[in-house]
Amino acid sequence: MTVQKTRFSATRRDCLKLGLSALCGAGFVDLLRLKAHASGASDAVARSVILIWMDGGPTHYETFDPKPNAPAEIRGQFQPIATRTPGVHFSQHMQKLAGISDKLAIVRSIRHDQGNHGAGNHYMMTGAPPRIPVGCGAFVSFHPSLGSVTAHERGAPHGLPAYFSMPSMSRSGGPNFLGARYAPFVVDDNPNNPDFRVRDVALPSGLSEARFDSRREIRSEVDRMQRILDQQAGDPVNALDEHYTQAADLMRSREAQAAFDIGRESERVRSAYGRNPFGQRALLARRLVEAGVPFITLYDGGWDHHVGVFAACQQRLPSWDNAVATLIEDLDQRGLLASTLVLALGEFGRTPTINRDAGRDHWSNSMSVLFAGAGTPGNQAVGATDVRGYAPVGRTHSPENFASTIYLKLGIDPAKILYTPQGRPTHLVSNAQPIAELM
Repeated sequence: MTVQKTRFSATRRDCLKLGLSALCGAGFVDLLRLKAHASGASDAVARSVILIWMDGGPTHYETFDPKPNAPAEIRGQFQPIATRTPGVHFSQHMQKLAGISDKLAIVRSIRHDQGNHGAGNHYMMTGAPPRIPVGCGAFVSFHPSLGSVTAHERGAPHGLPAYFSMPSMSRSGGPNFLGARYAPFVVDDNPNNPDFRVRDVALPSGLSEARFDSRREIRSEVDRMQRILDQQAGDPVNALDEHYTQAADLMRSREAQAAFDIGRESERVRSAYGRNPFGQRALLARRLVEAGVPFITLYDGGWDHHVGVFAACQQRLPSWDNAVATLIEDLDQRGLLASTLVLALGEFGRTPTINRDAGRDHWSNSMSVLFAGAGTPGNQAVGATDVRGYAPVGRTHSPENFASTIYLKLGIDPAKILYTPQGRPTHLVSNAQPIAELM
């Protein structure tokens, strides 16, 4: 286990405060809690998270876990390349990320048992398995998503929403019982367009600030009517009011308007990210981090390669690799990587055997997940899969461990109990142990 000594090391005084037996017998999560209690300090390392959601389930073979010694029907067409990390290889189109592997960790030990899109998406987006069988195309929410919980616990400054998703929301990326105010603010326009504009960030033309304030005051008076106050939780009118308030705050926020003004970036920076929708959304995510937004999801669809996986990856991966590597390096150069957690994953990996359509099918028994920043020790691959990539060998990790790692880095207790509007207690994560190598 790699531990940041400046934050989590136990001094002699800590031992006296905690009791030596408690220190020696406690698990990792307990140690963090006790240390925070003794010092009165937060364990938060991350101020922001950028989650790159590769919807459909990216192939681990053609990205971060090549299998050159497997039979041809498993290893595929791409060659492995060396990274800066001794003994760790990526697939041939991951060249830029291979060149900065000292800044990131690849986790190869996560697996679960939800082999369709709806269920796998829910499990990885929330850290909680679905309660009932879920079909592939289902948009389900049995538990608040990582982004919604972060918004609930952290908030954001300057009238900005605390949770963004671009250009759409993942099928299980919503707030569930936390309520509409913790749903993601979706930026659906393409920031690579010359006329890129974010909705609700400027007052409508012809409406002065004085008239706008007057209208808000009238609405506020109406909302104080007893009929409104008596409404039960979950009423759609309440949800609409929350969206209205959020939009109004955005319109008055100069910081929000500045964050979305991607035209302030130099052409050199914009070109470095790639003049394509994904690259420019990655750049916009960096600007939102600078503005203090705690959770941003880059929804990157189209990774469900049942057909033609090699042709698709050959076309797509170079620009994807460039954008993600540029994002990590840019955050690092600006002093933001230490406080920003960057993640890249989908709902599962792909099958070991190549099918008759030159594709790979769903495979939840193994996958690769990228972690960078927020105190994550780089230069490592956490866990390993067998020689054919069927499953992790040795210790495995669950989506609960994945979620707990994120929450702990954000200073959120993964063992926290949340309460529904009806008062029903719900564990944030049922297994609050993080992936120790990432802490």
